[in-house]
Amino acid sequence: MKLGVFNPLFQNMSFLEMLDYVKESGLDAVEIGTGGYPGNAHCDVDRLLDSENARREYLSEFEDRGLVISAFSCHGNPISPDDTFRNESDEALRKTIKLAALMEVPVVNTFSGTPAGNETDTSVNWPVTPWPEEYSRIKEWQWENRLVPYWKEIGELAEKHDVKIGLELHGGFLIHSPHTMLELRKRTNPYIGANFDPSHMWWQGIDPVAAIKILGREGAIHHFHAKDTYIDPENLNMYGYLDMNPYGRIKDRSWTFRSVGLGHSMDEWAGMMSALRTYGYDHVVSIEHEDGLMSIEEGFRTAVRNLQSVIIKEKPTDMWWA
Repeated sequence: MKLGVFNPLFQNMSFLEMLDYVKESGLDAVEIGTGGYPGNAHCDVDRLLDSENARREYLSEFEDRGLVISAFSCHGNPISPDDTFRNESDEALRKTIKLAALMEVPVVNTFSGTPAGNETDTSVNWPVTPWPEEYSRIKEWQWENRLVPYWKEIGELAEKHDVKIGLELHGGFLIHSPHTMLELRKRTNPYIGANFDPSHMWWQGIDPVAAIKILGREGAIHHFHAKDTYIDPENLNMYGYLDMNPYGRIKDRSWTFRSVGLGHSMDEWAGMMSALRTYGYDHVVSIEHEDGLMSIEEGFRTAVRNLQSVIIKEKPTDMWWA
């Protein structure tokens, strides 16, 4: 595996400054935002689509530093009831898939999205309980009329371009758990898989190692985000996992994103690295920094230092002892 970073935390740097900093930090890869929530501070998608020379020059900056692009990422909501945001998200995704194919970037990361609850609703609706029965009817309508049709089409587009789609399993979106991921994959194609982020497993009460095994058996992990979550046991008893306190009110929250190793032990992170290797993941572990208690510099350096101690970079040797 390689160690990388998701570039939005360096959006105030120029493209070349960002690459130099990543290289100096001892990393191997960069995940590049191409639109949606991550923005596109270091990637002019239209320019790269229009010019082979521009694509060649862009890639050469990575190659000159011994870096690779682990994925393009355009997290948005391509099935939103908001026409403007839905269309923007869909356009960014389709363009990014095309660009990834042209530049031999293996994965495009995004969210599955969340639609309204029926044809006339104007707001997103994320049902989280099967009863009262209207919630089950909402879920069925969303899957049959919005989620599956859209991702079947995108799955076919991804297959045509031979680019994998990594859906981040994130609460608030319809694909947020191993079960929902595998159900959508079953109803689309194997190009639809997970951008696995353990931080979102912890705050749903899911053990990341177990989730890696579940998804890994199906070859359904296409990319990996490295971010931690601290669970506050006292606040958890007050608010539960579905905590609506703003992220900035850390003292009141039941869970808070942390840099790697500051929410869970490095033993647990080592277990994840071993599980990834066991089930065939040999791509990039991409650091995502969203720690509200630390600066970008300190949080990033902490993640790099801690992950360097557990990531498995080399191929295993023959079992000479057995």
